[in-house]
Amino acid sequence: MKEIRLDKYLGEMGEGTRSQIKEMAKKGRIWVDGIPEKRTERKIDPERNQVTVDGRQVSYVDFEYYMLNKPQGVVSATEDKRYETVISLITERKRDDLFPVGRLDIDTEGLLLITNDGALAHKLLSPKKHVDKVYYARIEGTLPSDAKERIGEGLILSDGTPTLPALLEVLETGEVTEVYLTIREGKFHQVKRMFETLGCHVVYLKRISMGSLLLDEALKPGEYRTLREEEIEELKKGK
Repeated sequence: MKEIRLDKYLGEMGEGTRSQIKEMAKKGRIWVDGIPEKRTERKIDPERNQVTVDGRQVSYVDFEYYMLNKPQGVVSATEDKRYETVISLITERKRDDLFPVGRLDIDTEGLLLITNDGALAHKLLSPKKHVDKVYYARIEGTLPSDAKERIGEGLILSDGTPTLPALLEVLETGEVTEVYLTIREGKFHQVKRMFETLGCHVVYLKRISMGSLLLDEALKPGEYRTLREEEIEELKKGK
């Protein structure tokens, strides 16, 4: 790992702004290898040097990957003035530059990847990659008899927007119909708008998977865990 400035090291680990870190160093709160360090421009080797703030060790990590079971009422954003954000739920994060990969509506639950790996995020979200996203939905209204065929051919939404061919699996029918829907894109409110085009209304929506990443059933809404190494590798390989 290449050397980086001390203020960049601490800033990326969420210890403050550059000016705040400089002030902390002046007060002797920052130590490197057991010695107070007042030069925040000093280069640090994250693998060799030990950095502490107020006696607390601050370890450096390049990338973080979290699987979140997003609850309703929380927005898929890094900051928001009205609502709690998905980032605020990741209380054990080390880095200060995490973001959600894609968006889930405020009333939608389920799988959300939280990371700071921009290259992986681009790969998963790029329209050219056609990464599968599977949703479980409960819908009201009667599905047309040819719903699977129409979805499989690609729908034209009410505003004229075309969707790519998708896969519909009906699990249970009744007053409320339960389905799985697999799409390969992420247009605004796409799942809800697709069912509206078919004359139905989505009353509950949950994302189950994204690419190779499957929501851990042990995670309750609002809970998260770090991704396992094999999960990260599979996402990067596109499996």
